[in-house]
Amino acid sequence: MTKLTELLGIKYPIIQGGMAWISESTLVSAVSNAGGAGVIGTGGGDPEWVREEIMKTRKMTDKPFGVNVVLMDPNKDRLIELICELKVDFVTLGAGNPLPYLKPLQEAGIKVIPVVPNLKLAKRMEENGADGIIIEGMEAGGHIGNQTTMALMTNIIPRITGIPVIVAGGIVTGRALAAVLLMGGAGVQMGSRFLLARECQVHPNVKEKIIGATDTDSVVTGFSRNFGVRGLRNKFTDEYLALETAGASFEVLSKLAAGRSRVSAVEGDMENGSVQVGQSLVPLNKIKSVREIIEEIVGEANEALASAARIIIQ
Repeated sequence: MTKLTELLGIKYPIIQGGMAWISESTLVSAVSNAGGAGVIGTGGGDPEWVREEIMKTRKMTDKPFGVNVVLMDPNKDRLIELICELKVDFVTLGAGNPLPYLKPLQEAGIKVIPVVPNLKLAKRMEENGADGIIIEGMEAGGHIGNQTTMALMTNIIPRITGIPVIVAGGIVTGRALAAVLLMGGAGVQMGSRFLLARECQVHPNVKEKIIGATDTDSVVTGFSRNFGVRGLRNKFTDEYLALETAGASFEVLSKLAAGRSRVSAVEGDMENGSVQVGQSLVPLNKIKSVREIIEEIVGEANEALASAARIIIQ
């Protein structure tokens, strides 16, 4: 048992990341039923779609699950109102200032877990009553910050003692979960590992592309504009990086990137879409059920933790 499992009332300290176009009721309910915490990804979906997915998920599981809200989404206020109305178990908040949303969500009985990029914001969230925080390193897929997972754990975990610290970014194995727990983290958030779940509704081409990838196939676009996005190298990323290196404006790059995650995740175009997945690619080599994935992660973590107890530095 960890602070995360106690907070959410789940069996294992594993949260599934809320991925735009991907994290819907089938995947979310499977994760929660297997002992983790599924999360509906609202990115790309309008409020009515989110309402439908919450209701569908409730029919498929009686276990806790959450909703992720991207705070740069123009629908964010409507989504927060909807979530308060439907009273989901918890919300993760990222890509913006979570502070204005803590009180309204908590007054509705919803636990709030913001994603934070640095120690300053982590302390601010703890001081203002957040139920937990997620620290996400730049090894993650999708939008990233500028610190690595190890640096975030080193800088933040020892200094946030009152609430659970969940760790994300490049975590796809039980050994990584064990490392997080040994560093003092309360659990992990995983997105990329669940892309290869049988229950994940992402386009089959995405799964095939990930399985065929190796450790050097991960690239970051937009990093020089403080808008980094990690995914697999393809025709789109080559074009984007050529323009970025040549000094193209933020407006030109934003227009080029608009809608690209849907092109891959929904339409299955592996060359012209943004195939957003984290940097730890080598272990992502087989499609399995969510239950098999979670049981494998937990088994590996327990084995690694047992081994760690036998290691003593003289």
